[in-house]
Amino acid sequence: MLDSYFKISERGSSVGREIRGGLVTFFTMAYIVALNPLIIGLSKDSTGKFIGGDAPNLAKIAAVTALVAGVLTILMGVVANFPLALATGLGLNTFVAVGIAAKMTWQEAMGLVVLEGLIILILVLTGFRVAVFRAVPTQLKIAISVGIGLFIALIGLVDAGFVRKTGSGPVPVTLGDGGTLVGWPIVVFAFGLFLMIGLMVKKVKAAILIGIVSATVLAVIIESAFKIGPNFIAPDKVNPKGWGLNVPAVPDQIVATPDFSIIGSFDLFGAFTRVSVISAVLFVFTLLLADFFDTMGTMTAIGAEAGLNDKDGNVPNANKILLVDSVAAIAGGASSISSNTSYIESASGVGEGARTGLASVVTGICFLLTTFLSPLVAIIPYEAATPALVIVGFLMMTQIKGIEWNDLGIAIPAFLTIILMPFTYNITVGIGAGFVSHVVVRAVQGRGKEVHWMLWLISGLFMVYFLSSPINAWVG
Repeated sequence: MLDSYFKISERGSSVGREIRGGLVTFFTMAYIVALNPLIIGLSKDSTGKFIGGDAPNLAKIAAVTALVAGVLTILMGVVANFPLALATGLGLNTFVAVGIAAKMTWQEAMGLVVLEGLIILILVLTGFRVAVFRAVPTQLKIAISVGIGLFIALIGLVDAGFVRKTGSGPVPVTLGDGGTLVGWPIVVFAFGLFLMIGLMVKKVKAAILIGIVSATVLAVIIESAFKIGPNFIAPDKVNPKGWGLNVPAVPDQIVATPDFSIIGSFDLFGAFTRVSVISAVLFVFTLLLADFFDTMGTMTAIGAEAGLNDKDGNVPNANKILLVDSVAAIAGGASSISSNTSYIESASGVGEGARTGLASVVTGICFLLTTFLSPLVAIIPYEAATPALVIVGFLMMTQIKGIEWNDLGIAIPAFLTIILMPFTYNITVGIGAGFVSHVVVRAVQGRGKEVHWMLWLISGLFMVYFLSSPINAWVG
């Protein structure tokens, strides 16, 4: 029954590979359980309150983050049969906490997130979202996959501390701390990366999973011996040799009772009485565009890496994938933890062999267990998990040979798509730049009729997105 339902054999996989893939995906994105509370839980709304009260409720946010991620990821596996995990969207949660909630109550901000999710759900049910996806040229879909590969490799390098912001000067990033690699965490990252490379060269099936577990064990030993501590000690004090997020130490307590009391705390239309209607609509539009195209790019990249896409780059069960993703946006807002969306870190599980929704079910179960075992998840540091992202970035980069570089109508948009994703740290910006430049170049070439009318429409909407700041200033 398991093989028949998930089409495991049909997709050239096995139950063991799916379980390993699901575990690897969980390990590479489990950080969201710890990071989301730090982003939205320490931010105050316009009334000076935190989520759920007058004091930070980080434990509640962590528990609900894990719960919603678990339920939605299992739903993705069972309904769409696709190896894609979901959780609170990074970037979106920062925008909501800083850009939206600062102008209204948190409940009203969550109401806008729910509205955005409902709009996306309608676009999916009417077939519009899938129609847009199919209107995109195949080679631009390849460029999206390659760009995301570079993007997640950069995420891995930044989260590991291998690449860091300079804070000043003409160069925005540099090697390590001021051009020098420092600290034991970098040693753990390098150990995990080269271990995975060596195992992959030897064609060991569990290369990525073995690498993460081994690097975590080494990290625990190093922290026990040298007491390194976290990277960020206080807002004005940084330990450049410290761990990026989690400090890898065996916790005194393994099991904690979760508190889900913040679920359901949202005000659907309250924002429209707090700020102007135009401002509220622009907030929803920004969330909508980011959610709409982030997931489109993510599922394209995952499908391509798994070898599931057809010759035109279309993803199997795309409508079901997008349906679950739209429900995720609604669920995130209704649960007070910001919009949930598909995670590109799922590519690490695909790199380990995942090809079906069974891997997503495994990842989802791990998230559900995390609601009780959150202290245990805190053992895994960034530096042990991020080598997997670098490896998967390489695997996705290999698709670049499928782009026809002699056709400038494809080559220039593909180039902009690929470089702007990592350079702006934003998938949507890369996709938008690719769409707009494709339309412009084809028009200049006198081949505008070859461009699908939907791409003309979406490119116009992207121009509104790119110019949202002056538009906001114009409307006050």
